[in-house]
Amino acid sequence: MNNEKNMEGNQMAAITAGMVKELREMTGAGMMDCKKALAATDGDMEKAVEFLREKGLAAASKKAGRIAAEGLVKTLVSEDGKSAAIVEVNSETDFVAKNAQFQGYVADVAAQVLASSAQDMDAFMAEAWAKDASLTVAQVLSSQIAVIGENMNIRRFEKITTDGVVIDYIHGGGRIGVLLEASAEVVNDDVKEALKNVAMQIAALTPKYVKRDEIPQEFVEHETEILKVQAKNENPDKPDAIIEKMIVGRLNKELKEFCLLDQAYVKDGDLTVAKYLEQVSKEVGGKIELKKFVRFETGEGLEKKEEDFAAEVAKQMQ
Repeated sequence: MNNEKNMEGNQMAAITAGMVKELREMTGAGMMDCKKALAATDGDMEKAVEFLREKGLAAASKKAGRIAAEGLVKTLVSEDGKSAAIVEVNSETDFVAKNAQFQGYVADVAAQVLASSAQDMDAFMAEAWAKDASLTVAQVLSSQIAVIGENMNIRRFEKITTDGVVIDYIHGGGRIGVLLEASAEVVNDDVKEALKNVAMQIAALTPKYVKRDEIPQEFVEHETEILKVQAKNENPDKPDAIIEKMIVGRLNKELKEFCLLDQAYVKDGDLTVAKYLEQVSKEVGGKIELKKFVRFETGEGLEKKEEDFAAEVAKQMQ
């Protein structure tokens, strides 16, 4: 028994603080996990990295059931301004979303999206990770979950490639992200500033479409029926002809809120976004036309976990 203890002690003694430090820097894993990995692999650094990867994958699966509804939206535009990426990566808590390691990882995911040709999440997750081709995007996510200690999820991404220009905008430190594509006969600082202003409008007022003719007819019909019921409930004694006029007015007002170009421009309520862009087009001597936008808001549509913070701390201390 004593001999076994002595052998274990000698093995642990052979694992130096420098080795633990090196393994931590290579993997980002905790000190005790690194010590155990080195002990389990007789101090072999490469095998210890593999050991931690395997453990990371196991740890990730244990956390996969937790709700990840916080996180970060990140955008990235290529140097030539012709392509851009937007991605939402979720975490369980806002605390982790503000963590430098998490933010660095999300920036790497955005760079991966910008370089990727994947058309859907399954293809993207199966891709080789740009920073280490021996791992897939899915495997790196799992290792990050193990290191950070919370469930995480690459929820969605989108990429825009254009012959025109694409502008990005991030609001609230990554709570909302926007990509805006436009064609412009002149591309200078004034045009880019105008497009950035419109991207800010998209972040603030959440339009659904660029222009009226993009709205699906089914959507218009559905909204019309809802407005008809509302109008009849509010005015049961009014004839149908009056009700129809009321519906047209209300529908137009509603559709203006949904359509970016029809919205009142936030920096000058006397202008619509369309009129603002016409004004800038005249000033720069070239037409600006909006083509497409993508707006991601962190956690939209996801159920957020609500727990008693004191109870959560007590649970961690048990």
